[in-house]
Amino acid sequence: MAGTFRFSFGPWNIHEGADPFGPVVRESIAFNKKLQTYKDLGFDGVQFHDDDAVPAMNDLSPAQIIAEASAVKAKLDDNGLTAEFVAPRMWEDPRTIDGGYTNNDPKLRKYAIERSKRCIDIAKALGTNNIVLWLAREGTYIREAKDSVWATEKIAEAIQIMLDYDPEIRIMIEAKPNEPMDHTYIPTTGHVIGLGLLTNDHKRVGALIESAHAILASLDPSDEMGYALAHKKLWSVHLNDQNGMKFDQDKTFGGVDLRRALNQVRILDEHGFGNNGEWVGLDVKAMRSQKDSVACKHLSNSKNIFLKLLAISRSLDKAKIDQLRAERDYEELEMYIVNSLLSTGGAVV
Repeated sequence: MAGTFRFSFGPWNIHEGADPFGPVVRESIAFNKKLQTYKDLGFDGVQFHDDDAVPAMNDLSPAQIIAEASAVKAKLDDNGLTAEFVAPRMWEDPRTIDGGYTNNDPKLRKYAIERSKRCIDIAKALGTNNIVLWLAREGTYIREAKDSVWATEKIAEAIQIMLDYDPEIRIMIEAKPNEPMDHTYIPTTGHVIGLGLLTNDHKRVGALIESAHAILASLDPSDEMGYALAHKKLWSVHLNDQNGMKFDQDKTFGGVDLRRALNQVRILDEHGFGNNGEWVGLDVKAMRSQKDSVACKHLSNSKNIFLKLLAISRSLDKAKIDQLRAERDYEELEMYIVNSLLSTGGAVV
């Protein structure tokens, strides 16, 4: 069953180029101008952090937050865009340096819960029921700082509160093994699916899989996607690429390993990803050395690479692949895949 593909990215993917070792190198672009860029690049979906939509949300009442988010919804409508999801961005707040849901201070855990509820309010105002949790600081630098049983239970408790707060939302957890914390509590897709079972409505808890995060866990992204698909839990993806294990690089999809990218496209397409409304999300950053005038090519390039790989995937002879599998001739199978990538008839050039 072939997939149906529509594409999204977040406004943070058009950025100024600051990194941990240096300041910004490009001019800032206003949020409204970023929205206008979406259609020009061939995208229809917008990924949001809560404070992308309502920047001063910590200083506003719930009613004010909803009003501001509703104004952003009008801007989306004007540009023919759809909000894919909203994620609470708690990792930049000084109150969550020791985590949000797993903070050792109960007052700060309460802040994290309230922030999550406001995130849900924003999502509803933007017209989406999808809430993404990147559990960035739900971990430790030293394992003795927290008890892992207690921490897992606290994360599940927070998710349960969110599910109870709104009966229509879905929680999509974006697993990552490290960065910014040395060790996180929900590092892989298997952990995500298991965590949902600690709630009373696991059918509303699923996965968003990012390519780079799987690679950082020394896992193959397509296998992580396949595991989630087998559980009917793959509700979004963040496609990108990774040039090593040092940190989450968010490189152009397929820019490092085309074969690894092909396998991600194949698993999504062959198992009908997108036919239930899922988006192909990108989480890619322009190279720091890229100049302002061409600082959005990473987005259009990633989408184009996906579509070219999709054409290659759909051109593969499935009967031939089945035959080589049955004959256990994996060297020939490997060469068939490599030749398909090298072919001038469908290669990315």
